[in-house]
Amino acid sequence: MKNGPLAVVAAAVLWGTAGTAGLLVSADSVELAAARLVIGGAALALLARTGLRQALRPGLLVAAVAVAAYQLCFFAAVGRTGVAIGTVVAIGSGPVFTGLLSWLMHGQRPSARWAAATAAAVAGCVALIAGGGAQAGGQVVSGVLFALLGGLLYAFYAVSAARAIAGGTPSNAVMGVMFGGAAALMLPVLLWQGAGWLGEPLGLLAVLYLGLGTTALSYFLYGRGLRTTPVATAATLALAEPAVAALLGLVVLGERLAPVSIGGLVLLGVSLVAVALPERTARADVPEKAPVGAR
Repeated sequence: MKNGPLAVVAAAVLWGTAGTAGLLVSADSVELAAARLVIGGAALALLARTGLRQALRPGLLVAAVAVAAYQLCFFAAVGRTGVAIGTVVAIGSGPVFTGLLSWLMHGQRPSARWAAATAAAVAGCVALIAGGGAQAGGQVVSGVLFALLGGLLYAFYAVSAARAIAGGTPSNAVMGVMFGGAAALMLPVLLWQGAGWLGEPLGLLAVLYLGLGTTALSYFLYGRGLRTTPVATAATLALAEPAVAALLGLVVLGERLAPVSIGGLVLLGVSLVAVALPERTARADVPEKAPVGAR
């Protein structure tokens, strides 16, 4: 898989810094998500402008809708269940849905090691976030359903991107179409919610970092990673995001981790290493099985 897993983990590290950067902004979560996606999507579209026409296809345009819808589902989920449960269900279900979609849509059956490591990583993610003691809101059932839908939407656009890249479309163009299209869809949301807070210097700097760093650069790296990394593996490696967010909270914000969160962090780290390590090549006298998400 060459350097693909490293690129995916680098993208997840950038995603993990978003929460800390968002604390510098006075906007609410929906306004912030819309501004981040508009700036990041526009940057990705400009980066890939020469290849956008090649990547314009119905599947990627539908994936662009999924990118925008994921943002709305995620914030609808956390608004109903609280941050802890909404985040665990949305982020934790993403790798599971990705593996299932890869199998059902493209016949790419996940390996036993991927399944075991992903299950352990999701468990670690649950322990990491639940150890913070956050409480759920009052509309738990509907919130969990929104979070599951968000996880499915993430899996759909990740699998769609991997499929297009495997078919020979440049990864920059794929991300440009998906996120450029999502930016166009989220622009009315940003204007409707109000963007006056962008006039604050600190808020503007923070949202530029969120758009250019945690969206444009991160998905540029994620697309590069998908060139050589099976999409199911990439989705599991992306669970490094909550680990980075927790470590930043510990180091930068002075937060404390409960013992169960520390255990979850360790379990998550070990699981991600297990997923990132390449599978041993089958012996010559044994029929070789197709790798996870082979493209």
